Amino acid sequence: MRIIFYTGKGGVGKTSIACATGLQLAEAGHKTLILSLDVAHSVADAFDIERELLDKHEGQPLQLADNLFIQEIDVQAEIHRWWGEVHQYLTLLFNTTGMDGVVADELAILPGMQEVSLLLYINKYHRDRTFDILVLDCAPTGESIRFISVPTALEWYMNKIFKTDRLMMRALRPIMKIVNRSLPLPEDKYFLAIKRLADKLQGVDSLLHDPAVTSVRIVTLPEKIVIKETQRAFMYFSLYGLITDAVIVNRLIPDWCDDPFLSSWKTAQQGYLKQIHELFAPVPIWTVEMFKQEVLGMDGLRHLAEVLYRDVDPLKIHYSEPPVSFHKDPKNGDLRLTLRLPWVSRGELDITRAGSELILNVGGFKKHIELPRTFAGARPTGASIKGDQVTIRFKEKPTDGE
Repeated sequence: MRIIFYTGKGGVGKTSIACATGLQLAEAGHKTLILSLDVAHSVADAFDIERELLDKHEGQPLQLADNLFIQEIDVQAEIHRWWGEVHQYLTLLFNTTGMDGVVADELAILPGMQEVSLLLYINKYHRDRTFDILVLDCAPTGESIRFISVPTALEWYMNKIFKTDRLMMRALRPIMKIVNRSLPLPEDKYFLAIKRLADKLQGVDSLLHDPAVTSVRIVTLPEKIVIKETQRAFMYFSLYGLITDAVIVNRLIPDWCDDPFLSSWKTAQQGYLKQIHELFAPVPIWTVEMFKQEVLGMDGLRHLAEVLYRDVDPLKIHYSEPPVSFHKDPKNGDLRLTLRLPWVSRGELDITRAGSELILNVGGFKKHIELPRTFAGARPTGASIKGDQVTIRFKEKPTDGE
């Protein structure tokens, strides 16, 4: 099975591009599911499907054409499907505080429940070989990062905390029934439910981190604020070990458009497009010009796919090497940033810092790298070049008293 993430800042057009991709792959003969990871689902809207405003087809796959399916998760349905005992206990707990039943029920839908539900579907479809391709229409960048971090956090909890929590509750339950009957403690079925979820998620982390299966494509616009968000997304996906195999620049003003009102926009966009190539090299950069009208329905999405994929195969993995990687030496705590630069030379390598960014000048090229917090608070101590690989070493600043 092939998995392709489409993500980016809200409003950049990632849903339309994800839907156009899914449509083209389905029409090429691949059984394809477009799975929405965004709470504000709009996949069905992109296909211009006539339906009730909040109709999610009960959160199950809906077939639109031969080989083409869409799925928009209904969180309420998923609560009953996957989270029964957990949700019941949380609702009971909130009820004991005096909250209204409806409010308690809503608050019992904790952050992460929807993400885990989506991961459960991905793993299920992979195990059952239900689809050839999953095209994931992701939520805006921050939510996407939380989504890919859930398996690691859950694995840590199951390995380090789960057994202790379960044993403690077994010991405390009889005592609390005597001391404070109004405070409910989770029954063992609560922990059994969590264990069942963890078992169903087994292997999904490896699946998402397999560069032969999963890749990320970040959709952006040629605008300063959006590019900054794209940098952060690129850094975080690299930090979590996911490969970005393309950056898609959407809504470029066409060359043939000579409207004087748009001339300054065109000039600015060309400057930002050049900057995008510098920022994300050697990852491929694809461009889409602004259309004359809104992209809607099968015909509109089909045209968008033809424009975007005129020279490339959307199924192929277009870049498989980690362009940026971050490491910490477990022995001495030293930090190391490694990146691949196809244009790197043996000439002078100049490194400067601007806030949370590292700026590299190599020959006539400049590259900006958004740093994780750990690296942003450290100081660069040296750099080396080997082939097309640049390694920069950092040392964490000593804390007070050291």
